[in-house]
Amino acid sequence: MNKNLKNDKKKKKNPSMIIGYAYVCADLMHVGHINHLESCKKLCDKLIVGVLTDKAIMEKKPKPVFRFKERLRLIQALECVDVAVPQETYSPLNNASVVADILFESTNHTKEAIKEAKRVMGKLNKKVIILPYYIGQSSTAIKTKIKKEWKEKLI
Repeated sequence: MNKNLKNDKKKKKNPSMIIGYAYVCADLMHVGHINHLESCKKLCDKLIVGVLTDKAIMEKKPKPVFRFKERLRLIQALECVDVAVPQETYSPLNNASVVADILFESTNHTKEAIKEAKRVMGKLNKKVIILPYYIGQSSTAIKTKIKKEWKEKLI
């Protein structure tokens, strides 16, 4: 577990405070990221956001365009984010199960991943809230569009 999360867990002085955990790659920031994180923040008192490390992203996707430290800094700058931390695996469960009362998932994640999140968080009497995916708002889709448009211009 990330040492920043251990420190953050100790800081929860108000037992009625609801801590939420969301996670992002944040390779190419877009309005879908902002909408998702703002929605998460509305459902908790403190929002912790796990930013996937390069290694974590590459468990399922190609290497990100931007380095981890740059992506982390972008998320830290968002007003709706209280704390941004490294997420060392693609799965958020190592972080979320320790510090959060709520894990925020997205409808674009696999049914298996959501089922596992509900199982793990449920055993700890914690919640999983699934928020809608903003169709068309995807870093992968943006990268594909850029590649296609540049390819057409070069032909």
